[in-house]
Amino acid sequence: MRAALDEARAALGTGDVPIGAVVVDSDGAVVGRGRNVREADADPTGHAEVVALREAARTRGGWRLDGCTLVVTLEPCTMCAGALVLARVDRLVFGAYDDRAGAVGSLWDVVRDRRLNHRPEVVAGVLAEESAALLDAFFREHRDAPPG
Repeated sequence: MRAALDEARAALGTGDVPIGAVVVDSDGAVVGRGRNVREADADPTGHAEVVALREAARTRGGWRLDGCTLVVTLEPCTMCAGALVLARVDRLVFGAYDDRAGAVGSLWDVVRDRRLNHRPEVVAGVLAEESAALLDAFFREHRDAPPG
């Protein structure tokens, strides 16, 4: 989670929401890293999880990420939850819950839906306070900033 938090902090440099993710293989090696790049790349799919999953697939030479763990600072949205299910990630570890858009228990529970053919293990709340504090500071700064 510390590596994911480092990625989240790096997103601040481009004005993106500070969310970070890493994909770790079964040996504990980081095979993919990602941070939000929606602002930097003008890409609506530029979520940290998607960026990390794409890099992990390139690193491994295939889209199936079985044996891998996705670690992300914020509960994934529906798009990202669907992507990690489709990538066959074995485990999801996330920090803070997202009461506004979370799809791993908050608003929806995409990853545990029995109608899907793959359901990863979920570990929630890892370094949640640190993850939430980073987001809270970002949004507080943006709310307090003068328009322009």
